[in-house]
Amino acid sequence: MTKELCHVIDQISREKGISKEILIEALESALLSAMRKKYGGRSNIYLNIDRQKCNIKLYETKTVVADVQNPFEEISVKDAQAKEPGRVEGDVLEFPLDLHDLGRIAAQTAKQVIFQRVREAERDVIFNEFKDKTGQIISGVVMRKEKGVYFLNLGKAEAVLPIKETLPTENLKRGDTVRAIIEDVRVTSKGPEILISRATPQFVAGLFKMEVPEINEGLVLIKNIVREPGERTKIAVYSKDTAIDPVGSCVGMKGTRVQTIVRELRGERIDIIPWTDDPRMLIARALSPASIDKIGINEDGKTAMVVVNDQQLSLAIGKKGQNVRLAMKLTGWDIDIINDSEYSKIRMEETDKALETSLKKESLKKDIPPLDG
Repeated sequence: MTKELCHVIDQISREKGISKEILIEALESALLSAMRKKYGGRSNIYLNIDRQKCNIKLYETKTVVADVQNPFEEISVKDAQAKEPGRVEGDVLEFPLDLHDLGRIAAQTAKQVIFQRVREAERDVIFNEFKDKTGQIISGVVMRKEKGVYFLNLGKAEAVLPIKETLPTENLKRGDTVRAIIEDVRVTSKGPEILISRATPQFVAGLFKMEVPEINEGLVLIKNIVREPGERTKIAVYSKDTAIDPVGSCVGMKGTRVQTIVRELRGERIDIIPWTDDPRMLIARALSPASIDKIGINEDGKTAMVVVNDQQLSLAIGKKGQNVRLAMKLTGWDIDIINDSEYSKIRMEETDKALETSLKKESLKKDIPPLDG
């Protein structure tokens, strides 16, 4: 029996990734619960399991008293001395019990307690394994879809991917292998819940870290990244080493690195720009792929006026204002875009106002009479 018990404990420990000590403690608790139930709920029943050989010891304790009131928990001085000479009132003696008395009901109770403790231990193992992995990208297989949520198999654990955290154009099917970023790991009444996402900017940043060694090694930094999932991502990168081209590192030879990421994102467009502390240059780059003619900025209000060629206006603004909206998020500046025609009109109006003001001043000078004397 003890050999079989040791084998079962070793097997469960390997399969579930739970330490043998936790399993033995669970088994002790289960067997003790069952045996106390068998013996009418007596609290003087004890059980322990040898950690090396898995031998089970079941025993009851009795207190030595002068007058026995409860024979299940007490023993007279005379009987105690007959068992162990020298025993006196107040001593506690141990008496072995037969494990074969473990009946069907008690065995079922033990089984239920063991399963419960194993489940709890599994939950603890899963939580401890994933609690420090927030922000990391993982890969899982889609198992099912329920009530607006995909459930992914991560091996030992199950992850939750809400449909709103997927790309707008994708419809995942059972068996699909999916990569996503871990957003949160929290404890619920049903165990640890691993929340993942494919829609956050951090997911794209994580993909770049995986595909671009220079980012992974810290030679190229992602200064900022903004995104509208399924449509467009803008990422600003900076190199600590002037010999390393940050944009070229992200693009890769013949675009291999960035294309790998684009395929993962189902064709989402990615604009990679070099970071600069010059706000004019940063704004111009952030409005890529549009070409910029002129930029005027107000540093106090962090606002910018951008002038583009008439043919570039729609490209600079983007579909439903997407390009300029992402550029503002990336740079932190409020950007207003106008075309050359509108700019020329504004300049002409300003010139006319300036000329009108100048003429008024000249007119006032002529109307002032000369001083006497």
